[in-house]
Amino acid sequence: MEDEKLLVISTHGREQPELCLMPFIAANSALTMDINTTIFLFASSVELAKLGVAKEIPQFEGMPKFADLLDSFIELGGTLKACGTYCVNRGIAEEDLIANTEIIGIVQFMQLSLESSILSF
Repeated sequence: MEDEKLLVISTHGREQPELCLMPFIAANSALTMDINTTIFLFASSVELAKLGVAKEIPQFEGMPKFADLLDSFIELGGTLKACGTYCVNRGIAEEDLIANTEIIGIVQFMQLSLESSILSF
């Protein structure tokens, strides 16, 4: 399945911690299936890629820690793309973000969308 591409769209940030987990759970599952996986961080989820934020997300009973999901995603070879408009709106620059994260614009997002299967959360 290495030729398959999956784009997971995440829209929830730390203000809704239980909802920010699922895109990363799905993406990690895809990576273990050898599917080339990218998470696009949109709206408030762009803050999830800021240095130090992952450890601030509370753990829910029976669910993995967000920081562990994020670490696993990176270790498995996943890539993060953050919406440039929402990063600018929140004062987030590339140097504020964790490794494997790139700020992209709508044209780059559309290109990824056309090349990939899409899951949206």
